[in-house]
Amino acid sequence: MNCDLLATCSALGYLEGDTYHKEADCLESVKDLIRYLRHEDDTRDVRQQLGAGQIVQNDLLPMIVQHGEDKALFDACIRLMVNLTQPAMLCFGKVPDDPVFRHHFLQVTAHLQACKEAFASEAVFGILSETLYTLLQLDWEQRQEEDNLLIERILLLVRNVLHVPADPCEEKKVDDDASIHDRLLWAIHMSGFDDLIKFLASAQSEQQWSMHVLEIISLMFRDQTPEALVSAGQARSAEEKQRDGLELEALRQKEHAAKRSRKFQRGTRHSRFGGSYVVQGLKAIGDNDVIYHRNIHNFKNYTHDTGKAVRRVPKRNRQARECKDKRRSALNVRLFLREFCVDFLENCYNRLMYLVKESLNREQTQQHDETYYLWALSFFMAFNRGNGFRADLVSETMSIRAFHYIERNITNYYEMLLTDRKEATSWSRRMHLALKAYQELLLTVNEMDRSQDESIRQSSSVIKSNIFYLMEYREIFLTLLRKYDETKQPHSYLIDLVESTHLFMRMLERFCKGRKNLMVQRKKVRRRKSNSKKKPPAPDTSPEALAETWKIVEEELKASGFKLSETLTESIVPFDATSETPLEDQKTETMVRVQDAMLGRMGPEALGMLRAAREVWPEGDVFGSADVEPEEELELLKQILFANLPRSAPPEPVAEEYEDDAELEEEEMESIQVSEKEFDFLDFIKRFSQPSIVRPYLLLLKTYSKNTPHTNHCIARMLHRLAFDLKMDAQLFQLSVFNIFNKILSDPAAAAYTELVTFAKFVLNRFFSLAAKNNKAYVELLFWKNVGAVREMTEGYSKDGEETKPSWTEEEEEELRILFEEHRDSEVPDVVEALLPLLSKRNRTRRQVVTQLVHMGLVANAKELKKQKKGTQIVLWTEEQEEELQMLHEEYKDSDDVLGNILKKLTAKRSRARVVDKLLSMGLVSDRRELYKKRSRGAPGKSSGKSSGKRMTEEDFLEELTQGFPDDPVDRDDEDEKRMSLKTARKMKSRIGKHHKIEEGRAKA
Repeated sequence: MNCDLLATCSALGYLEGDTYHKEADCLESVKDLIRYLRHEDDTRDVRQQLGAGQIVQNDLLPMIVQHGEDKALFDACIRLMVNLTQPAMLCFGKVPDDPVFRHHFLQVTAHLQACKEAFASEAVFGILSETLYTLLQLDWEQRQEEDNLLIERILLLVRNVLHVPADPCEEKKVDDDASIHDRLLWAIHMSGFDDLIKFLASAQSEQQWSMHVLEIISLMFRDQTPEALVSAGQARSAEEKQRDGLELEALRQKEHAAKRSRKFQRGTRHSRFGGSYVVQGLKAIGDNDVIYHRNIHNFKNYTHDTGKAVRRVPKRNRQARECKDKRRSALNVRLFLREFCVDFLENCYNRLMYLVKESLNREQTQQHDETYYLWALSFFMAFNRGNGFRADLVSETMSIRAFHYIERNITNYYEMLLTDRKEATSWSRRMHLALKAYQELLLTVNEMDRSQDESIRQSSSVIKSNIFYLMEYREIFLTLLRKYDETKQPHSYLIDLVESTHLFMRMLERFCKGRKNLMVQRKKVRRRKSNSKKKPPAPDTSPEALAETWKIVEEELKASGFKLSETLTESIVPFDATSETPLEDQKTETMVRVQDAMLGRMGPEALGMLRAAREVWPEGDVFGSADVEPEEELELLKQILFANLPRSAPPEPVAEEYEDDAELEEEEMESIQVSEKEFDFLDFIKRFSQPSIVRPYLLLLKTYSKNTPHTNHCIARMLHRLAFDLKMDAQLFQLSVFNIFNKILSDPAAAAYTELVTFAKFVLNRFFSLAAKNNKAYVELLFWKNVGAVREMTEGYSKDGEETKPSWTEEEEEELRILFEEHRDSEVPDVVEALLPLLSKRNRTRRQVVTQLVHMGLVANAKELKKQKKGTQIVLWTEEQEEELQMLHEEYKDSDDVLGNILKKLTAKRSRARVVDKLLSMGLVSDRRELYKKRSRGAPGKSSGKSSGKRMTEEDFLEELTQGFPDDPVDRDDEDEKRMSLKTARKMKSRIGKHHKIEEGRAKA
């Protein structure tokens, strides 16, 4: 131990027998230790040295028990112990990959486990309970800030101690034996601390501790299951006895079968006289038949792989690890926890869950705190179902809002599972927790259906109507089954998913039977192009078209007598008051608007705009004098129509986009059209007849001997729906499926799997009946089949020449398979685009490659390979992406187009709205206007006119307007009109000269 640390620890005091003698400067020494912990390094050296010296067991705990009356010392000791007992995961951030840091991590965990054992004392929790009780007795006006801090630290200390994991090497306890965690729970119970927890959960004045209370409760029940607590201290029900009997019968049959097998293998003579056998028809490595040197009774298990080294499975292809198994605590602990659950449900559950949900919605909690909410929902609702179901006890979490909240979390967890691959295990566990909560909601609704109370049954009917009507709740299990990945999600997740799907299908089927027609919501995605890409068709500005337009406008104005309606006059505003462009600089834009009105053949609107502009800009008579004649107005409009006006380039959608986020969402997202349709249950089942959905069921069927009878029933029921109800039995004609069926039929305990045996025989009979008619049926066993392949297999294959699709040779298919496997896990945004140039046949289109990938079963459907849009809908940001965004902002914050440069350089493409929102939330910018594209007004080159790449200024336009009008196509031989045009041009030139003199005077002023 470090010398300074050793001296500080020695200055605390010493333990003599059961009495602790503190030194005079004990309090200062405790504060010094707190200071040392604040400055420890990344290896947590101070924490490790204090743990090795057992400072908590030998000094701090005896100190608070025997010297608890010293308030300052007690507060300092609690503060120090909160720091020393914080989880190792918080100390290191994650489980370190480096071997050295991994060693330090394990050392800290070992010291925490030793501390936990020392806390399993009634004396320790007795003093904690007394102190907490005294503080809670104070009214809020009497309670000081130090009192609230001490309450929070006591709760944090208990939470930290309960959080310490068990040591599997030290605690080799069997069920019904007391572990360290059980002893800790018993100390909590005997000290009355559990009653204080219930008080904090139910008291209206203590709602600020709701999240701490929920964490402590979840850690108290960490190793428990609701079913074990419900049955604690009660006689077994008939259902449990029957289930145990079936399990024992299956075990007995397996044992008898093993005995018979060993009896056959035991020869009558010594093994050296067993002999050798030639296996005819089975070739060895050469061309000769296999010679078998072992007992002939073992030959049925012979394969060429016997004796070979097992191939190592790559890490990324290994099955996800299961969480640690549950264990049954000592009976007295289970009884105490059962009583705690009963009291908690009756007095605390609804209120506490409401407070926690409010905190989560307002984001007043820490990251991932919603997992405690999901756990409490599933655990206590399951306990309520088993312990004489009462709907009023869980009314707070029994609503459509709860379904929506959990469904949203499942979606969020799945997205993060794909995005944050380093933490995929953690996201998978959270997703499993959310699925359990969703399953429990369905089970509770199902239990409400069987209630004797009419109002409860009516409430369940309302809830079912909503979840069956909305597409999100109806198709969540389809999505989860299709996206199941055994390398990221454990086997227990698949069991819960299959059982939840079975329950949902059964409830939906029963709901449909009671109604003649059921209307449900359907959402249809309609692809819509970005609004920024939609450009209105440019009007025809050829001389002939302009002459035709002017003729129509002139006749319309003359017919109206140059008179305008009052509503039209009031509605026209010639300038944009919200624009950043000064009012004096908007004259040319107003002329463009007058020209656009005439190009749209709206003569009165153009005349009204001209007169309104004259009132706004009377200086210089640019839009005519106040006493202008109608003929002069007509001539002025004609010149504006035929003029080549300096139109500015269309503004980049930067500033405008930020004004309204709703427009951004419209631009970047696909529009969703919502409609209603009549629901057909059989059509809904058809959506499960896909290889990507059937495979998880068959994966679970492989472990039929370890599954519960209910799980096997759920598998058999779904496969029966597909094979019998949909007549899609040919989809199960696959070699790996038949291999599973063969194991079931040859299992000595097959009598315990009657349902699976019956179904396997049904499918096999159907296959051999088909094989008698279709001589290619045995070849089809090698492939997974979609609906089209099943139809061809059963009804006949298409004739040659009917298929117009481009053919793929075996070599091309193998090449495509290898390339896809290499690139599917890469970081490229579009896998198909990466594959196209690598294929040997370069003329393959994207559609052909996607279709072939789906046909080969490498992807479930074409939607998985949908081309990435420019406006992607990625919402969540990883830590690396945030750092990249910060670096790009620092690099381009002084450029003319900050946002444009950032969007070009971002690795994960996102919409402008997402990037702007993230920049604001990270505090990199304080206002959206900082990201506007910087434009220099009046600078040449920023916008172009119709005929030149250089910007035409107002002076250039008006100068050109006075140059004799060479392009006038109307009545060129009419001398009177020509003179009139020249006269008007001279007037306009003189007005413009006056106008510019006024402008120059203003500029000088």
